[in-house]
Amino acid sequence: MDQGHHSSLDHHHQAAADDDNSNSSTSPQQRQQAARAAAAATPSRYESQKRRDWVTFGQYLRNQRPPVSLISQCSFNHVIEFLRYLDQFGKTKVHIQGCMFYGQPDPPAPCPCPLRQAWGSLDALIGRLRAAYEENGGSPESNPFASSAIRVYLREVKECQAKARGFLTRRRGGPPPPP
Repeated sequence: MDQGHHSSLDHHHQAAADDDNSNSSTSPQQRQQAARAAAAATPSRYESQKRRDWVTFGQYLRNQRPPVSLISQCSFNHVIEFLRYLDQFGKTKVHIQGCMFYGQPDPPAPCPCPLRQAWGSLDALIGRLRAAYEENGGSPESNPFASSAIRVYLREVKECQAKARGFLTRRRGGPPPPP
């Protein structure tokens, strides 16, 4: 490449950079405000998932016979039934007690045990629905997702899945598991 050609490229790049910096019609503050407005208009992944979960739960209740009102009639029983319904779409193998792989974290072969929703997925779902319930006009005092029955159900699912996979769980402050 000859010297004259090289310097003309440098001049072209410098002119483009100057155009970007000096001919801009918006200030840095205006650009920041526009970016914040765009971010506020685009819901976060969490907010999008929460909305999808809320819509899905509402459809589930409307499909009940008789249909159930999302805010005024929904109880913790409906929530537990919904969580059980979701198990059919689960991807986590949960060995039943009669299975030869029950209690083994990494079974060496396939088995006919059911697939379930993972405990962590259900726990996160309940957290999102608990928030959505109150954001959609439900009172914190009557929130079925905040019910102690839901916490008990989730704890039982967690313990069942841990035992089925050979992981012992222990409550904080509780006695150690027997040998």
